[in-house]
Amino acid sequence: MNIDLLFKIAGIGIIIAVIHQILSKAGREDQAMMVTLAGMVIVLTVVIKEISSLFQTVRTVFNL
Repeated sequence: MNIDLLFKIAGIGIIIAVIHQILSKAGREDQAMMVTLAGMVIVLTVVIKEISSLFQTVRTVFNL
C-alpha cells in the first residue's frame, strides 16, 4: 500500500474540513453539508479504485 494514498485522503479531508468550517461560519450550513458529502464521494471513489486493484491482484496471484 502506498503512503501517498493516505496523504491524498488526509489532504482531501483537511481541505473539506476547512471549507466546511468557513461555510458554516458564514451561515450556509446546507452548502457546507453538500461540500462534506462531495468530499466523502471523492474519497470513496479513490478507495474503491484501490479495492478494485487489490481484487485484481488477488485474481492474478491465485489464477482465478
